[in-house]
Formats: sequence, C-alpha cells, structure tokens
Amino acid sequence: MVVIKPKLSTYISLSLVLLVLLTGLILILRDFAYKGSFGLWFYLIACTLITLVLLMLLVKMMAGWRFISAGKDHIVIKLPLRGSTKAYPVSEILAWEEETVIANKREFRQVTIAFQDQQSIAISNHEHEAYTEFVTYLKKKAAKQQLKTKKA
Repeated sequence: MVVIKPKLSTYISLSLVLLVLLTGLILILRDFAYKGSFGLWFYLIACTLITLVLLMLLVKMMAGWRFISAGKDHIVIKLPLRGSTKAYPVSEILAWEEETVIANKREFRQVTIAFQDQQSIAISNHEHEAYTEFVTYLKKKAAKQQLKTKKA
C-alpha cells in the first residue's frame, strides 16, 4: 500500500510566507491608521495586493491538502477539508501522464491522472511524499493507460 501525503516542509514554508504577508498587511494598516506616512493610493494598492496573494496561497494550501492511497487495485483519494473520500479502481483510469521539467538544475516531476467520472488529480515530487513509489505502482498496474510524451 502506497500512501501519498503532503510534505510537511512544504506546508511549513508556505505557512511562514503567509505569516510574513499577514504581518506586513497588519503593519501597513497600522501605519495608515496612526501615521499616514504615504498617500492613500499606496495603502489601497498595497493592501489589495497583499490580500490577494494571501488568499491565493490559502486556497492553494487548502486545495492541496489531500491524502492518496494506492494498493489492492484501487486508488483512494481523501479530502479532509471537504470531508469526502473517493475510491477508484485502477480500471477506471482513463489516462495518466508524467511530466518532467528541469529548472535551476533541479528536476520537477508531476503525475496527472484522469478518471472516467471526469475527475483528475495531480501529484508532484516536491509537494508529496512517496511520489516514486506511486509512479512505480501506476507503471505496474496501469501501464496501458500511460500517455507517451513526445520529445521536441
């Protein structure tokens, strides 16, 4: 049984970024309330941008918080924040593909799996644990559904 879960280090890093952004937003609002050092346009633009980035990071963290189990010819996806669990037999995989990108001398890999009920999941090696075991499981159990990528 292969269990794929989010890497704790990724969520700690994102939480620290969120904390820094929230602190910056609070300091800008405090400066606006007590000193007003800058023009009104600066406060409006800065607070709007920081709030949008905060919300996007929170949504990314919440959407990525899922646990995937693969074994016994099934893939089980648990979304704790939604309170849902979905089990797919390996036979319901329409297609899956592994993408590899090399950037800054590091290799980023991502597997995307499409199921028959129009759902799909994406798992990356930098955000999830047990990535290589999961790809090995897919190559063994669903080799026919793997999409062959063309090299340019």
